[in-house]
Amino acid sequence: MMNLMKLSGLSGLVATLAAIPAWAQETAEGAAEAVVEAVPEEAVEAVAEIVDTMDKGDVAWMMISTILVLFMILPGVALFYGGLVRTKNMLSVLMQCTVITALVIVIWVLWGYSMAFGDAASPYWGGLGKAFLAGVTADSMAATFSAGVVIPEYVFIAFQMTFACITSALIVGAFAERIKFGSLMVFIALWVTIVYFPIAHMVWDSDGLLCGWGALDFAGGTVVHINAGIAGLVGAIVIGKRVGYGKDNMAPHSMTFTMVGASILWVGWFGFNAGSNLEATGGATLAMINTFTATAGAILAWVVLELVLRGKASMLGAASGLVTGLVAVTPAAGFAGPVAAIILGAVASVVCYFFVSTVKHRFGYDDSLDVFGIHGIGGIVGALGTAIVDRANFGGIGYSAETLGSQLYTQFLAVAVTVIWCGVASFVLYYLVKAVMGLRVKEETEREGLDLASHGERAYSM
Repeated sequence: MMNLMKLSGLSGLVATLAAIPAWAQETAEGAAEAVVEAVPEEAVEAVAEIVDTMDKGDVAWMMISTILVLFMILPGVALFYGGLVRTKNMLSVLMQCTVITALVIVIWVLWGYSMAFGDAASPYWGGLGKAFLAGVTADSMAATFSAGVVIPEYVFIAFQMTFACITSALIVGAFAERIKFGSLMVFIALWVTIVYFPIAHMVWDSDGLLCGWGALDFAGGTVVHINAGIAGLVGAIVIGKRVGYGKDNMAPHSMTFTMVGASILWVGWFGFNAGSNLEATGGATLAMINTFTATAGAILAWVVLELVLRGKASMLGAASGLVTGLVAVTPAAGFAGPVAAIILGAVASVVCYFFVSTVKHRFGYDDSLDVFGIHGIGGIVGALGTAIVDRANFGGIGYSAETLGSQLYTQFLAVAVTVIWCGVASFVLYYLVKAVMGLRVKEETEREGLDLASHGERAYSM
């Protein structure tokens, strides 16, 4: 009833205005123009500065997205990795993921956020102007992708913080069951500072090198997955194979935990991908549906490959396909169409399956939980594929104004920079920690299991 009364009053007002003589309207317009001209320029500029608007819905969505990404790590990654290792090392993986998350949160607040998104106009890092979150208050705002739309800087800081945490936690799967706990923490502290923060700045900050080149990475194909995959591969090679690798039974001890962890990852990934839109708009819904479709396509492709090549479809294969699809669509989530996302996920599964089942064994490196085979390779496929699925004629939004060939070249350069920066720096950091502290536990400790040797506890009571 109230709405109808308002509508009736509005109609009367419109009729009244329409009845005003033309000479009166011209007089009113002239008076309005005189008032505008009389307003001081300082006042006009002040009004222009207040154009930025904050929507409570956007803020709520970003807070939820941040919590979803944390949910991906604890318990998502922890359970996914924990189920894949042997019983005697389950608790060690849970501890590594938990403490890495806490460590990176502290580092991010002290200097990480400033290095990644500080005010320094550098193509390589953001400087230390915002170290210890200097100058950031509850009233500070961060820009989104839409002109004039902002969100609280604290929520942006927290959201990006969870990305740094999960990237660091992903690395441990490559050399699970054989690394010293203390050495791992020192390596992560150095790695996130020297590798992750600069790459995040180069890709996502407006002053960043790769951002300036026009590289497309919606939610972290280069920053998160290629970074983690390359660091994991280098670590697996430097640390060496597990004792008994290729001889002892090293099958996952609980596919139930792995399936639960993978499922949590899929749920949390909606915060990861759709949250990267920074607003609760149509762009977020596109990223959301692509997180569904690419993952489904990848699961089906991996399962079909196993049926054709092995005669049986495994839960491990389905979980691997699930993560592969999530990884591949991450850089393309806000650019691709839902159908193209299915194809991207399926292609990534084929390529990753080949690396996991063939390349790893051909070259003999012990990537325990296939961090490089899935995150590294899946991230590369996704980063390069983003140039294709973004095209309007492939159902994408056509975000890039470059030709397909030009954008592919830019994506290749972004991948190359990430691989080289991360590979070289990670290699140096591993050897630095190895020289000072040692990286690997003793053979008898490895045979006993890291749960008791490193933490004095067991994941399960005997």
